[in-house]
Amino acid sequence: MPEAKVDLMGNGQALGNVAGQIQANGKFDVNSYRAFIGSDGRAYVSIYKGGDPTKKENWMTKLVNNATLRRDEWKQLDDAVMQQARYRLGGVDDLITKGLTFNLGNAMGTTVLEWHDVGGSATADVTMDGVTRSKGDRPKYQTNYLPIPIIHYDYEINERVLQASRNMSNPIDTTMAEFAARAVNECLENMLFTNTTYAFGETDDRSRNRIYSYVNFPDRNTVTLGTDWDASAKTAQGILNDIKSMKQSSIDNYHYGPWMIYIPTAYETVLDDDYDTTTPGTTIRARILEVGGIQGIKVIDTLAEDNVLLVEMNTQTVRLVRGLGLTNVEWETEGKFVHKFKVLTIQVPQIRSDQNGKCGIVHLA
Repeated sequence: MPEAKVDLMGNGQALGNVAGQIQANGKFDVNSYRAFIGSDGRAYVSIYKGGDPTKKENWMTKLVNNATLRRDEWKQLDDAVMQQARYRLGGVDDLITKGLTFNLGNAMGTTVLEWHDVGGSATADVTMDGVTRSKGDRPKYQTNYLPIPIIHYDYEINERVLQASRNMSNPIDTTMAEFAARAVNECLENMLFTNTTYAFGETDDRSRNRIYSYVNFPDRNTVTLGTDWDASAKTAQGILNDIKSMKQSSIDNYHYGPWMIYIPTAYETVLDDDYDTTTPGTTIRARILEVGGIQGIKVIDTLAEDNVLLVEMNTQTVRLVRGLGLTNVEWETEGKFVHKFKVLTIQVPQIRSDQNGKCGIVHLA
């Protein structure tokens, strides 16, 4: 599947056509790119006035010059896009369902997220009267910047095909919208599990001002995989020992769980084997899940072979910065026959550690 594009903005510069348009216009109103044909045949856009976005009274319509789709056609495309939002996204879904998120107030106006980590130590005093002045160590704050990307994928609808579906009272074909949504979702998941970094502006190799994944974050903890899990020489006890070593590495770095384990596709059936002959029916997977603090094991299709991750499910280790959910917009029209659309999102995983490089991610490889 072709990859979605990732646009970045920062330091007065823009990388990519979506970022360039935002910079040129000074803003990007998603609703202005979702014009619809009303029942009277005129074109409108919906304007959000504020308040609870689920309440109808907090919206109004405004006349515009033209539109391509009817309101019900937009709904069909949106339903198809949202259906793909549930596509097999193991890592991203964990961050959302476990509440490890940070919501941006103005996604289109936020090109970088400024965040701080803390160093130094704080020790409380023990006294009988509570009057003695404590040492009052001052924590050390370090400012970091996370680029906020726009992930998007283009598709198009032919005017003749659109008119034919209307004339025959058929629903609009949503195949390309589904394809685009899946490409965007896969790109977001790849940001967690593939060896790709995204940087914009001046940055060094170990800069925290990059978008890192679990497998290339400089402060992650590494454990050596002596024998591959799918090798004939690897025992169930050996696999369990690897997991315990990873857990201990996290604890040694003051990260105490709970944890999720992510494995590559080739290891899925390995964990289905019996743990030993004395307890038939107890799989290696079931035995691992008995280890304290392990919340689950997930197969990640894009995780490289013979790589295993143990990730602490804590916002001090990782969180998903969310600005704009998966959204469908009309981008431009080529002549009268081709209408171009985009599926886009503004979301990015943020991998974290403290100033001392202590991190809750353990990488077995």
